[in-house]
Amino acid sequence: MKLVVVLGLMALILPAATAFAAPGDMSVATFLVKANALKSKGPLALFSGDVKVLQAEAKGGAMAYRTQLAGERKAGRPSSCPPAKAALSSDDLLAQMESYPQSARASIPVRAAMADLFKKRFACGK
Repeated sequence: MKLVVVLGLMALILPAATAFAAPGDMSVATFLVKANALKSKGPLALFSGDVKVLQAEAKGGAMAYRTQLAGERKAGRPSSCPPAKAALSSDDLLAQMESYPQSARASIPVRAAMADLFKKRFACGK
């Protein structure tokens, strides 16, 4: 009986906890599962709510990195040097996410993947 109550409470708490996660906190593994599911839907993917979820995650990850980068610049140690209007495509981000070993993807948040992509694409001094 206690197990049923605990499982019931977890079913209520876990979705609520993820609702409070900041954009960019989704794992790369979850992002890729959702992105691949959308790809399989073809043009019908545009009607899925997951499109906006993934867009918000990518945007949140980029904003988190830009905030981090601003602090790094103030300290004189930027981790990347993107132009003012850095353009990255969804294919760029997905390729970055797919570059991580599958075993590590669940522990890497979208914001970290975005940071790694910026560091790779816009390395300082190049």
